[in-house]
Amino acid sequence: MKFLTQFFLVLGATQALSAPAPVKASKAELKKKLNPTQYNVTQEEGTECPYKNEYWDNHKEGIYVDIVSGEALFSSFDKFDSGTGWPSFSRPLVQENVVEKKDISLIGIRNEVRSKFADSHLGHVFDDGPKPTGLRYCMNSASMRFIPKDDLAKEGYGEFVALFAAKK
Repeated sequence: MKFLTQFFLVLGATQALSAPAPVKASKAELKKKLNPTQYNVTQEEGTECPYKNEYWDNHKEGIYVDIVSGEALFSSFDKFDSGTGWPSFSRPLVQENVVEKKDISLIGIRNEVRSKFADSHLGHVFDDGPKPTGLRYCMNSASMRFIPKDDLAKEGYGEFVALFAAKK
C-alpha cells in the first residue's frame, strides 16, 4: 500500500508540474480580443482585401503564428510574392498545426486552411505555387501575428531561433 501511495503522489506531482492543456476561448472572449476584421476572418471564414492587409508585402525574417492560439504556422523562408495581394507561403512551418478542409462555399471546390488547435480560418491552399512543393498557401494577414526572428525567444518561440541561425 505504501508503494501505491508513493506512486500516486509521484503521479500527482508529475501531473501538477506539466503544463495545463490550452483552453479554447469563447466567441465572446474572441470578440473582445480580436479586432472586427480578425474576428470575421478567423471565426466567420471572411477574407480581407488584397494589398490592404498587414503582411502581404512583409519581407522581414520571422514566423507567423495563429492570432487566436499562437500556434506556429509559417516562416518567412517559405514566403513568396504570389502577385495576389495576400501573404503566400510554399509550405507550413509546422505541418501538424495546419489542417486542410474542403470548401464548397463560393467558386467551385477549394481547400481551406485552418489552424489545428484554434480552428481559425487562415485562407486557402492552391496547387500553383513554386517548387519544390508546387503549393501556394494564400493566407489572410488578419488570421496571423508576425514574430520577428530577434523576438522569437522572448515571445516563447525559442525552438525556431536555430532555424534562422542555420540560414545565415
